Amino acid sequence: MATYAIGDIQGCFASLQQLLAKIHFNPAQDTLWFTGDLVNRGPHSLETLRFVKSLGEKQITVLGNHDLHLLAVACGAQQLHEMDTLLPVLNAPDKNELLAWLRFRPLLHVDAETGFVMSHAGLASRWSVQQALKLAQEVEATLRGSAPEEFFKAMYGNQPDQWDDNLKGMARLRCITNYLTRMRFCHPDGRLDFTYDGALASKPVHVMPWYEVPQRVNTHAKIIFGHWAALGGLTSLDHVYALDTGCVWGNCLTALRLEDEQRFSVQCEQMLALKL
Repeated sequence: MATYAIGDIQGCFASLQQLLAKIHFNPAQDTLWFTGDLVNRGPHSLETLRFVKSLGEKQITVLGNHDLHLLAVACGAQQLHEMDTLLPVLNAPDKNELLAWLRFRPLLHVDAETGFVMSHAGLASRWSVQQALKLAQEVEATLRGSAPEEFFKAMYGNQPDQWDDNLKGMARLRCITNYLTRMRFCHPDGRLDFTYDGALASKPVHVMPWYEVPQRVNTHAKIIFGHWAALGGLTSLDHVYALDTGCVWGNCLTALRLEDEQRFSVQCEQMLALKL
């Protein structure tokens, strides 16, 4: 009986099946956590969605930016991008069922028993875990409401780039969403930086990985995240777990067994010479 957290799949369904075989996943006993970005860029988003949904209570999936993009396109609030591979989902006979399931996934999962916290991109430095959970629920309530398309129309944008408890309306929801699903680099005061997304070794001196921001208030939490393939699964902190190892770019798909923090990886056969 084990729990495995798995990094960004992005439609690499064959690699997911290889990884599950490697860890001897037993749906009768084991549980899978997914860091988001189940879909897009890879070849089999539809098969991935169907499989993860079929796991029922044996899975916990948080929403990633590509998952949100799919929902935004499906409701007509956004357009497909050139590199998107979402048409099989949008044309599927069970599209409505799959998208309804996806729309009700959380943005943040907190396991009080184990101390693990999972979001797609991480946690803002100013947020306690409980505050982050409440803020995530604000966005979730909008996504699950009667008019999610209004949120999706306003979702894209880099401002506001710093959390403020006094933010209101769509600006507030956009800021929460950006911290939870798009964040990589921050300024020392926790302000988001979207101008650089390259390797750590060549980053500008004025930015740092979000988990290295000084005086981060959630340092006690064991934070699992995806989204950042360039890290290669490595961070500077033992209790911050990067699980996006770039499967869709021809690298690896990785699982972390929570009970003993052992990692398992399979090499992806899919090579996409594309830029994140």
